[in-house]
Amino acid sequence: MNQAKKVSNQGLPLISLRNACFSWPNGKRVLDKCSFSISNAGLWMIVGINGSGKSTLFKLLNGMLKLESGFFSCKLKPSLMFQNPDHQLLMPSCRSDLMLNLPRSLNNYERHRSIQKALYQVRMQDMESRPIHTLSGGQKQRLALAGALTSGANLLLLDEPTALLDPSCQQSVLEIVQQLTRKPSNPITALWITHRLEELQYSDGAAIMDSGRVGPFLSGKELFDQLKPLAGR
Repeated sequence: MNQAKKVSNQGLPLISLRNACFSWPNGKRVLDKCSFSISNAGLWMIVGINGSGKSTLFKLLNGMLKLESGFFSCKLKPSLMFQNPDHQLLMPSCRSDLMLNLPRSLNNYERHRSIQKALYQVRMQDMESRPIHTLSGGQKQRLALAGALTSGANLLLLDEPTALLDPSCQQSVLEIVQQLTRKPSNPITALWITHRLEELQYSDGAAIMDSGRVGPFLSGKELFDQLKPLAGR
C-alpha cells in the first residue's frame, strides 16, 4: 500500500523529504527513511558510492518515480541533466534544440529573446546557429543547461554533469551553475551529484548519501576535509 503523503507545501522549505522510502519491484530498498530539506537557493552537492540511491533520489525529485511511503514536497520546477549531454540533445542546431524547451505560449519575439538570454547565461551567445555535432563535450553540457533554463526550470538536478569533461570544461560548467545560483534576482537551486571531491569547494553545502539516506549538509570544505583522507584507500 502506497503511504506517501501529499499535503500543501505552503510554509515548507523549497525541497522537503521526510522518512522517504522507495523499493524496486524486486524488493530492493533504494531509499530508506531518507530525510533532508533545502530552504534556500544555492549549489548543493551530494556525494556517495554507486548504489547509494543518488540517481533514484533525483528521479523522485523530477517526478519520474513516486514514494511508497514518507513525505515529499517541492516548490520548484525541476529539470534533470544527465552525465552525457548527447542523451538529451535531440535537434541539429543549438537554436532548434532550445526551441523544444520553450513554452508554447511565447510569440516569435519572446522565443528569440529567451534563447538569446539562455545562451548568454551559459557563455554561448554567438552559437545560436551552430550545429550541435561540432560542439565540444563541455559546450554540449552547457547547451543542455541552457535548455533547462529556457524551459523555466528553477531546480537543476545535475547527475555527475562533469564526469566526461576535461578539467577546463569541468570548471566552466561549475562556474556557470554557481553564478546562476547566486543571481541577485530569481536565483536557481541546483542539486549536484559528484564523485570529484575538488568540486565541493564550489558548493553552498554538501552531504554524503549512503544506504538510501542523505546525511547532514556541511560546508563544502568541511566535507572535503572529511573525505579526502579516505580517497586514496
